[in-house]
Amino acid sequence: MADSASAIAEEEKHEPLHILDRKAGHLAKLISQSKHMIVFTGAGISTSAGIPDFRGPEGAWTSRKQGSERTSQTTSTLQAIPTASHMVLVALQNAGLLKYLVSQNCDGLHRKSGILPDEISELHGNSNRESCRDCGKEYIPDFRAVARYEKTVHDHRTGRKCVMPGCKEHAETADLCLVLGSSLTVTPANEIPEIVGRRKKSGAKLVICNLQSTPIGGLASLRVFARTDELMVRVMEKLGADIPIFVLRRRLVVEVKADMASEKHSVGVYGLDMDDTPASFLKSVRLEYNRRCITREPFLINFRGGLEEDLGMKLRLELEFMGHYGEPNLEIVHDLTGAKGKDEDMVRGVYLLEYNPQNGEWETTLQS
Repeated sequence: MADSASAIAEEEKHEPLHILDRKAGHLAKLISQSKHMIVFTGAGISTSAGIPDFRGPEGAWTSRKQGSERTSQTTSTLQAIPTASHMVLVALQNAGLLKYLVSQNCDGLHRKSGILPDEISELHGNSNRESCRDCGKEYIPDFRAVARYEKTVHDHRTGRKCVMPGCKEHAETADLCLVLGSSLTVTPANEIPEIVGRRKKSGAKLVICNLQSTPIGGLASLRVFARTDELMVRVMEKLGADIPIFVLRRRLVVEVKADMASEKHSVGVYGLDMDDTPASFLKSVRLEYNRRCITREPFLINFRGGLEEDLGMKLRLELEFMGHYGEPNLEIVHDLTGAKGKDEDMVRGVYLLEYNPQNGEWETTLQS
């Protein structure tokens, strides 16, 4: 990876706008006609979010080869907002046009944008996931999951391995593969689009969009030299489709063990990802009528009192988040009407929390 980079970055090419517009129309037609489209993404899809690429003029590997530090401003992957291209892929997924996504990126923006966990292979891992070496259990902390040992430039371990074996199967089935923001120089990852490109005689199409040359550019049916957002925004215009705005989605579980007889109760609060992987995005939890504020996991609060007489069968919880997107605190009102027996009852609720960074507001939905 780092060894394949040059100290002098290849000059970036940009299509004239009229040619870019024509190629966007061509790609839109290919997408609308496709029966099994896959997308392969690299670092270039995230540069407009403030995350640097590797082989560009300010790329990580380019700077390392030069022995210099990057001078351009960058954004933490925890604070980065998915780009227009990320959100286009979500729209294509939701419309049934995108069948599978293969990503070389470690920044986690695809999953954060709304790509479903069963529809993506993260070949190089996800820096916002970690796993237990003993049991393999995965967790999603709202901080970077970095190794505790000293890493080398060649060490790409991030705490997560790709568990989807279907990348090549999708490539062998795909009639269209769209590459966005990748130099396609890293093996064996670049074999995925290459499989599609070598099936050109059978009608499969390989489309490559980035700013530099690639070793398999000759296999492409359509070659676009542009930033990914420049192309994909135009493609959606040609398709007559809207690009969804980014909304940060969190799943919250509230579990109350209520003992009506002894009036001794407990409430546990924790996060889950869309695939039920434990997610840590809370900084603190406070229960109204209780002076305690829990500031570390597990968020478990023991309390006493008559649920009906003292609390009106409702628990009010104040949630404080990590705040990478400036999320304000949120109050959850958890209904306890299911706890009416004399023995210990469990009242569980799963909430979908949706935060819009543009207006700074939360929306809460009880899912179950």
